[in-house]
Amino acid sequence: MTPLRPIIIQKEDNMFRKTGLTVLLSLALTSPVLAETLNVGISAEPYPPFYVPDAAGAWSGWEIDLMTQLCDRLGAECVVTPIAWDGIIPALTTGKIDMIMGSMAITPARAEQIAFSDKYYAAPTGLMTQAGSEITPTPEGVTGAFIGAQSGSIQEVYANKYFADTAGAIRIYQNLDEELQDLASGRLDAVIGDSLAMQPFAQSDAGQACCEYKGAVQPDPEVLGYGIGAGLRQEDTDLMARVNTALADIRKDGAYQQITDRYFSIDIYGE
Repeated sequence: MTPLRPIIIQKEDNMFRKTGLTVLLSLALTSPVLAETLNVGISAEPYPPFYVPDAAGAWSGWEIDLMTQLCDRLGAECVVTPIAWDGIIPALTTGKIDMIMGSMAITPARAEQIAFSDKYYAAPTGLMTQAGSEITPTPEGVTGAFIGAQSGSIQEVYANKYFADTAGAIRIYQNLDEELQDLASGRLDAVIGDSLAMQPFAQSDAGQACCEYKGAVQPDPEVLGYGIGAGLRQEDTDLMARVNTALADIRKDGAYQQITDRYFSIDIYGE
C-alpha cells in the first residue's frame, strides 16, 4: 500500500511560497530603481580631440563630454568600452555593446547593418602632406604618393576608390597618430583623414614644422557619409528615439556649444 504524503509538508510548502512572495513584493516596493546601464563603444585607438585615454585608462575628449551629457539625459549609467575599430559594428550587433559613439560616419553601407541617430557633428575628409609638397587632394594630385589611411575608416574606402590607381601606395594604419608620426618622419607623403581630428597635430609645433593641410577631398556622401552619429542596433527603436530627443535638447539648450567651445574655435555641426 502506497503511503499518503503527509498533509503538513504541503502546508509548510504553501507557507514558504507565500512568505517568499511577500518578501519579493516587499523588495520590489522598497528597493531603488537601478539606472539603465549602456556599454558605449569607442575605438580602442585614441582619436584626439574626440577621445583620449590618460595614464590610468580614463577617457576624455569632446565625444566623451557629449556622451556624458547624453547619458545624463537618458537617465543611464554609461560605460566607455574601447574596441578595435574594425570589430566595433560586430560588437554592437552581437550585444557586446549597446551603442557606438566613436566618430562613426553615417554611410549607406553601414546603415545596412546598424541604425544611426541624427548626426551630432560633421567634418570634411582632407589631406595632410609634407610641408611644401605639390600634392593636392585629387586623384591626379596624389600621383606616385605614399598615402596613409586608418584601417576600417571611410578614409580608407575613399582612398582605395579614388587614389589607388594613381598613388604609389595606400598604407593602412591602426590609428591616426601612427599615420601622422610617419608623415612627420618622411615615411609617408600624405595622410587622408578627418580634418577635425588632424587639426590638433596641424596646429602643434611639430605639425607646423613638418607638414601642411592641403584641404578637403571632393565629396562623396555614399563613401564619406552624412555626418557623424551614434550607432545602435536596428531593433532598438525606443532607445533610438530617446537618443535623438536628448541630442536635440543638448543642441537646443546650449550644452552642445559649451562642450564644443572647450575643444574647437569653429562650427563642427555644419548645416
